Amino acid sequence: MTSEQRRENRYKRRKAKREARRQRSIALYDDYDRLISLNSLFSAARMSGQTIRWKGSVQRYFMSWLRNIINLRTLLLAGRDVTLGFICFTTFERGKQRFIRSVHFKERVAQRAICDNALVPVLSRSLIYDNGASLKDKGIAFALDRLKLHLHRYYRETGSNEGYILLIDFSGYFDNILHWPLYEILDKSFSDKRIIDLARQFIEPFGEKSIGIGSQVSQILAIAYRSYLDHFIKEVLREKYYGCYMDDSYLINRSKERLWYCLQEIEKKCAERGIVINRKKTQIVKLSHGFTYMKGKYWMTDTGKIIVKPYRLNTTRERRKLKKFRKMLDSGEMTMDQISQSYNSYRGYIIKNYNSHKTVRSMDRLFHELFGYDTQINRKEKF
Repeated sequence: MTSEQRRENRYKRRKAKREARRQRSIALYDDYDRLISLNSLFSAARMSGQTIRWKGSVQRYFMSWLRNIINLRTLLLAGRDVTLGFICFTTFERGKQRFIRSVHFKERVAQRAICDNALVPVLSRSLIYDNGASLKDKGIAFALDRLKLHLHRYYRETGSNEGYILLIDFSGYFDNILHWPLYEILDKSFSDKRIIDLARQFIEPFGEKSIGIGSQVSQILAIAYRSYLDHFIKEVLREKYYGCYMDDSYLINRSKERLWYCLQEIEKKCAERGIVINRKKTQIVKLSHGFTYMKGKYWMTDTGKIIVKPYRLNTTRERRKLKKFRKMLDSGEMTMDQISQSYNSYRGYIIKNYNSHKTVRSMDRLFHELFGYDTQINRKEKF
């Protein structure tokens, strides 16, 4: 047997295994009746209200939650529309205005049911491993750990910190998502038309394009929407030091010219589905000079050590918050226990994730100056 024949046989075996896994997934998750079973809806309601039971709307729902679940199942059995419109409001996050369209809790239960029993298990199978957004056992910490791992591997491969990183940011990612590619993804992933119709109910109210940030269905569809781009970078451009978290991405390479070429090719692929690259935030930075990614400042030393500092604006924001807490304590709006709990949460996160000895000591001094004592600060951490 020649080497070509062996490669062909290996390819056929892998293809057969993938098809077998796909068939098992279809049998388990491509099932509308399982999705709308009382057990599934009960679990969806319980998980949806797990962290927000203090809200009045959630408490009213759970006062008659069995009746509400049965009514929802009746609507789903009949194939009727379960959307209830949006709760619209504007919020400011780090000085940036965001228009939020939140869904009612009753609709949130239906979205949880379709996500847990269909969308997430099926759509997540086609995502690359380095996509860390909106999935169980992943998240911001996972994405940052993968970045550090890629930096370490790059250093072991090249033996130096000479190289570049391409930082990519999308402009208005959720607002520019087109609906027709989402419908194609759903048609390709599911054979049960009832699941597809239910998913479309949560997409169509947003108009011709865009999906809401506060919707669970929107979160999984948003990361599936860019999956074609992730596979293009990994498999066509063959960039192994690549990772992303929602609309933030990075590529690491020794050659600056190679990264410029990759950026041009990525822009072409993005244009196919209306994704707009934010040129002001997209940049190529030398690794030894340090770069900012997801509110962290990273440096790679000539020995390969990765140093991570907290984003300066976040520290400034926390200092301002402590000064406001002092006023709220004086007016009786907050207690010292609440202030200490908030500050210890911030302090523990900084110590765990950043090389920030001086920052923590500076914040501790401010806490002592504002509140007169520091016995409420957790001193068990070791630097």
